[in-house]
Amino acid sequence: MTYDDMIRHYREWRSLPGMFFDQAHRLGMRPLLFAKRDGFYHSISWLEAAGQVRSLARALRALGIDRGERVVVLSENRPEFPIAELAIMAAGGIVVPAYATNTVQDHLYVLENSGARAAIVSTRALTERLLPAAQASSGCRAIIAMEPWPRDQTGEVKMLSWGHLLAEGEHSHLGVEAWTSALQRNDTACIIYTSGTGGAPKGVMLTHGAILTNCMGAYDLLYELGLDDEVFLSFLPLSHAYEHTAGQFFPLSIGARIFYAEGVEALARNLVEVQPTLITAVPRLYESFRRRILTAMERESAFTQYLFAKTVELGSRAYEGKKPLSPAERGFNLLLEFLVRRNVRNKFGGKLKAFVSGGAPLPYEIGLFFIALGVRLLQGYGQTEAAPVISCNRPNPNRIATVGPPVLDVEAKIAPDGEILVRGEMVMQGYWRDAASTAAVLKEGWLHTGDVGFIGDDRSITITDRKKDIIVNSGGDNISPMKVEGRLALEPEIAQAVVFGDRRPYLVALIVPDPEFTDAWAKRHECKNDLSSLAMNAEFQKALGVAIERANGTLSQIEHVRRFTIADAGFTVENGLMTPTLKVRRHKIREMYGVRLEALYAGP
Repeated sequence: MTYDDMIRHYREWRSLPGMFFDQAHRLGMRPLLFAKRDGFYHSISWLEAAGQVRSLARALRALGIDRGERVVVLSENRPEFPIAELAIMAAGGIVVPAYATNTVQDHLYVLENSGARAAIVSTRALTERLLPAAQASSGCRAIIAMEPWPRDQTGEVKMLSWGHLLAEGEHSHLGVEAWTSALQRNDTACIIYTSGTGGAPKGVMLTHGAILTNCMGAYDLLYELGLDDEVFLSFLPLSHAYEHTAGQFFPLSIGARIFYAEGVEALARNLVEVQPTLITAVPRLYESFRRRILTAMERESAFTQYLFAKTVELGSRAYEGKKPLSPAERGFNLLLEFLVRRNVRNKFGGKLKAFVSGGAPLPYEIGLFFIALGVRLLQGYGQTEAAPVISCNRPNPNRIATVGPPVLDVEAKIAPDGEILVRGEMVMQGYWRDAASTAAVLKEGWLHTGDVGFIGDDRSITITDRKKDIIVNSGGDNISPMKVEGRLALEPEIAQAVVFGDRRPYLVALIVPDPEFTDAWAKRHECKNDLSSLAMNAEFQKALGVAIERANGTLSQIEHVRRFTIADAGFTVENGLMTPTLKVRRHKIREMYGVRLEALYAGP
């Protein structure tokens, strides 16, 4: 299919189920969804998936799920996730994806706020967490369990079987095609709840057209890489807008194969097994990849370490162009393609066309590291409120210090106060049942992103910080915490860092030491490897202080971290200090560590 044909399809498709059924008719028995079972990946074809979507849509209609009804989907990444979503949409309903990490109270909030009538849940463990919330809610009266529910269920919430509903729907004659044909691009497809970095999450209403135009922008962006038989490895939460669009609906729209990772802990193995061609991930993962590569290199011979260092050096210089390579260096750099870079690419399966980074700012040093090693990394930018893609670097030119130009059919401009404003079909309809918050960010068709930055002559957007996160110190200077935190986290002794200093004379930091550094330091000094104990150790604090001083040496005077304290544990999704997409919840950290952070300003 030509580029023009695909763009026309994107503009003509009226709904996500309509797009899916169109692709299923064209691709037939071609494998689509892959999940591991008994040690091997097993596939579901396009026609098989389409049959399940139709059957479940009929069963949902029979349960009373009609146009506009909300249905929660709570599941880890697996083939049933897109099947459930597409069935809900085909029935005319609105999907409400929920994070697998949600607490009972989180689920109750989403159920009550969305007014969901039912929920589709995968595992028994997730059902155990959702059920009390459903029982306490005022509207959710049915849970459809993908896995068998072992107990008799009494009360107002019915427990229904995924398998039984599929069987019932298969024998029904209700017309799914007619329901799908009635859908329009401006109908609400889903309500995706923001991950709550600053308080209670808001329900973002996204239309079918918003997600389809996002997919079109991604297709236009990546077309020059030669999109053909693409393979995706899905591992970010599908309940988040980034993976929801880029890891699910975009692959469906181009007829790609989707493999589901066994989990983050198995990611390295799955990459080699699946050999993905495109990977979408957040900066935190790329930082982890970099750290693993560097740690593995420490165990290699001196000669191998030399070759690796030269690869990074020459690759960085070739990309930046500040100091041109001599003829001899160009020849050596070409040789390193075979000696080093090919081996690095093989760690990611060997067929990777591009990494795409989104969800948070990518530190320039991380992007440069991978580019120098011959791994294409494209930094993009988006928000849940924009379905979510706003801009992204194209393969050529790739200006990794920016988040690239707006994708196809997206407009961007800078407000007088520096805020980035965007407009296009991808912009949300508004926040569910929250007119005041909607009015605060949607003005005359423009989405006020809350991000501050500027647009270059080549239309590339550079983001300097979140408008609400900018630190204004006591001297009136504006400081980007993300820039300082990103620089601190590059030090091998530091795993995570959060800085504070609003209305204060200098910055302070909460530091999570790197576990490998901590373990090695404790063994070397024959002391207990426990953060609470090490935090009281003057020598350990001194070692971290040296790392902070190294970082300070690359920052301006006002960005220097003067004092720090050590966190009791790392920031994780489980302890509530990070969102499911690995963004730090600053308000939660302030609540937990506020007294200790304030104490850093006491004394001279």
